[in-house]
Amino acid sequence: MSFQVEILERNMAKLTIEATAEEFENAMEKAYRKNRHKINIQGFRKGKAPRALIEKMYGPGIFYEDAANEIIPEAYEKAAIESNLEIVSRPEIDIVQIEKGKSFIFTAEVAIKPEVKLGQYKGLVAQKKEAEVTDEEVMQKLEQEREKNSRLITVEDRSVQEGDIAVIDFEGFVDDKPFDGGKGEDFSLTIGSHTFIDNFEEQLIGKNAGDCVDVNVTFPENYHANELAGKPALFKVTIKEIKAKELPELNDDFAQDVSEFDTLDEYKESIRATIKENKEKQLKTARENELVDKVIEGASMDIPEPMIELQVSRMAEDFAQRLRYQGLSIENYFQYTGMSREQFLESLRPQALKQIQTRLVLEAVAKAEHIEVTDEELDKELAEMAKMYRMEVDKLKEAISEKEIEQIKMDIAVNKAVDLIVAESKEE
Repeated sequence: MSFQVEILERNMAKLTIEATAEEFENAMEKAYRKNRHKINIQGFRKGKAPRALIEKMYGPGIFYEDAANEIIPEAYEKAAIESNLEIVSRPEIDIVQIEKGKSFIFTAEVAIKPEVKLGQYKGLVAQKKEAEVTDEEVMQKLEQEREKNSRLITVEDRSVQEGDIAVIDFEGFVDDKPFDGGKGEDFSLTIGSHTFIDNFEEQLIGKNAGDCVDVNVTFPENYHANELAGKPALFKVTIKEIKAKELPELNDDFAQDVSEFDTLDEYKESIRATIKENKEKQLKTARENELVDKVIEGASMDIPEPMIELQVSRMAEDFAQRLRYQGLSIENYFQYTGMSREQFLESLRPQALKQIQTRLVLEAVAKAEHIEVTDEELDKELAEMAKMYRMEVDKLKEAISEKEIEQIKMDIAVNKAVDLIVAESKEE
């Protein structure tokens, strides 16, 4: 196998890769052995027909596709490594020559990592902000804790109110006919949560346990079930039970129950300190982002389109994976949002571009400042990773490659570059 590299415009490159005629013949033989059991030739048991006979009857091209697929991945990977190009996209493969008895030639067009010309990255100015905590924020946190420690009580002496939980049976009808998914029993509906469509919940307010209520609603025009979109519906609802939240009183006893503090005042001060600490972290991150944005603005780089497309693809797959953890598919997401796949991918482009720009400029700063990663810093990062994956550090080190180690070291260097930019900045 041999290859040639041609550098194209806009940080693109073309690898022309050639496998010898012998290598192509070996791949053809593997393709024959892989597929012969699928081919029936009269006079031969299935899978026993000679390759020469099959090629005579169907033409040698019958095995070309599988032979090409046998050669391309390994040949491309080898050429990509030996070329010493920093490839940042998937290859676009084009077959140049494929013919029995001749060498097999294909090209792989790839994006290569763009050069970054840094502007100013020291002495940048960021706006100074102080973390302030209001009494309202403390009370909001206290109310959240009250909600978490509330208990449900059955209400028998009044009708449904906003905030109650109504336990209901219901069945929905469109054009006087029940529809799929429109029936439920012993459903706990929080009034005011807008869990159900239109003004369904509001029509239960003022009703009592045991009441049978006709609830009239209209499905939204963009409802995910097309057969129901925009149509009026009648729900026959039986209110079986009314429940209300009973919140604990805000006093010292409450503080002792939910925290390590003896008094409510001590608990409030702890909440205030926690909120302030979180705000300071947010401000720190916001300042870092502001400064890095300024470094990006002052830098120049020509980012090839395939590099952006690859980042968009990775982000889309990460998003789909998170949906799967929640029991949803990306198709469900498109259905619920009314967004097409193309629109979804396009919506990711600005963020993908920003992530690429950020990484490139920070790597450039790390290089310009000769930032190095110590063995202690690497060991600390590996220890944190091992803890996250619930592995022993030695086992983790055995599982990751040298290339992955280099990537981890670059991640650390990038974080140190951010610290340097912040340390060298000014506040106004």
